[in-house]
Amino acid sequence: MPSRRSVCARRHPQSRHQETAVNQAVRPFAVVTGASSGIGFELARCCATQGYDLLIAADEPAIDTAAVALRDTGMAVDALCVDLADPAGVEALYGATRGRPVDVLCANAGRGLGRAFLDQDFRDIQRVVETNVTGTLDLLHRIGRDMRDRRTGRILITGSIAGFMPGTYQAVYNATKAFLDSFSFALRHELRDCGVTVTCLMPGATETDFFERADMVDTRLGQQKKDDPAEVAREGFEAMLRGDGDVVTGWQNKLRAAISNVTPADLLAEQHRRMAEPGGGIER
Repeated sequence: MPSRRSVCARRHPQSRHQETAVNQAVRPFAVVTGASSGIGFELARCCATQGYDLLIAADEPAIDTAAVALRDTGMAVDALCVDLADPAGVEALYGATRGRPVDVLCANAGRGLGRAFLDQDFRDIQRVVETNVTGTLDLLHRIGRDMRDRRTGRILITGSIAGFMPGTYQAVYNATKAFLDSFSFALRHELRDCGVTVTCLMPGATETDFFERADMVDTRLGQQKKDDPAEVAREGFEAMLRGDGDVVTGWQNKLRAAISNVTPADLLAEQHRRMAEPGGGIER
């Protein structure tokens, strides 16, 4: 007769597999893009602490480090290093869900680009548009259809208050955010009778590596005090859970958004020029 220990040893792998399958069947599932750091990482943390298993993605190897940190919450976390500017990256990310129903999609991936439009490399301009708009829409189209078919799901799209104003020296980025802000409201109303909510998170300048990657550290925007990404993510996540249509984070950003609605576009463009002009943040 085999010992009790040997019986347990033989059964353990099967029990663990069954437990994993049961947990995945019970726990909700969230996909978060741009999750290696900043707002995206904090959104992923919000999901995990609320009991969501995660599939996180970013275009840099740091996504694996983020996954290690998020696994401390006890949730299952898969990480994928993909570039959403590439259709193959979107395909790979969608495929990595392995048909598991997505309960929450945080479409947070984004790319900035400073300096004058005519001085920028057009390949960099294309990457901004392909990441912020084309790749994001592709992923939303795929997962959004699945949510609509199941008649349940929550979508959080990271727009920006930058979408409220012409972005002198940041023209393409602001234009992509204006697109996302507008698109979010339109999609929300298309899905309002389908059990799927769409929330637009519209932060202001946030303490992330955005300004370094966008080559804007020497601007007034790059030098000014910025918001805490954890707080921005928390406000966005809570708004999504409530089913709100939008959330502008922080009282100063709410004030800026309100003022921009009644300020002529020409004046907004000039104000943005002063804030985003290269070298404008360096004291002389």
